[in-house]
Amino acid sequence: MNAISILQLFLLAAIWGGSFLFMRMGAPVLGATWLVELRVGLAALFLTLVAILLKKTVSFRGVKKHFIILGFFNSVLPFMLFGYAAHTLSASLLSILNATAPIWGGLIMAVWYKEAISLKALLGMAAGICGVAILVGFDPVALQPGSALAVTAAVMAAGSYGIASTYARSAMTVEPFNNAYGSMWAATLILVLLLPFDVPQQMPGLTISLAVLALGVICSGVAYLLYFRLISDIGPASTLTVTFLIPMFGILWGYLILDEALGWHTLVGSLIVISGTILVTGFSIKSLARKPHVD
Repeated sequence: MNAISILQLFLLAAIWGGSFLFMRMGAPVLGATWLVELRVGLAALFLTLVAILLKKTVSFRGVKKHFIILGFFNSVLPFMLFGYAAHTLSASLLSILNATAPIWGGLIMAVWYKEAISLKALLGMAAGICGVAILVGFDPVALQPGSALAVTAAVMAAGSYGIASTYARSAMTVEPFNNAYGSMWAATLILVLLLPFDVPQQMPGLTISLAVLALGVICSGVAYLLYFRLISDIGPASTLTVTFLIPMFGILWGYLILDEALGWHTLVGSLIVISGTILVTGFSIKSLARKPHVD
């Protein structure tokens, strides 16, 4: 992995770490369905504007089914599950549970492509699991009555990302921008059917409106451009390790903005998670000197 990809990985982690903050703010007001529809809809409009400015031609011919599958497993299902969990869990805990995605992705890819998992990757996955266990096990929010269903929903959302990344690997003939653009529009159209069944109980104020705007444009539109580019450059397994880094930023934003608790388990768990990321991605000082991938 070269220096540019590493920087992109950390930038993506910072952006997606913020998404849990915005979901925690918006879900109790708008409900999961409307929050997610606004998120993917704004992302789709943003990417349309980018396509116009860059004079990109995006065709849906022959890839409609692909965009629907990708939009469902990479956006609709995980966003809805996280939106539901955001009613109960903190932004910090949501970002931590999201870190199980590489574990799911590694296992799914091993079965799907019949690939052996290296010992280093296994150790990295184990470290990631241990780090997440420490973070969740000592978080008072996760120990409260009624939080088990929300935690289960968040873990299932992470599993959906594993399915999406594995599927995306088999469809890399589709250009990264087209994947982001097509999947956001597919997700938008899918969620339109669900809007009448989850009407918001109140209108959002300025703060929530700005949070939703950032969630759609930055955390979805910009983020998915980075995400699919990384899948193309470094592969789905290494790209999924961004979720090992997201907890650091999710915890940071939650602590700074929502005044969420920060304990010893947060620091220890995060360090273990970072170690797992290094093992799974194969990062080393030597990798910084490698030339970036050129299409």
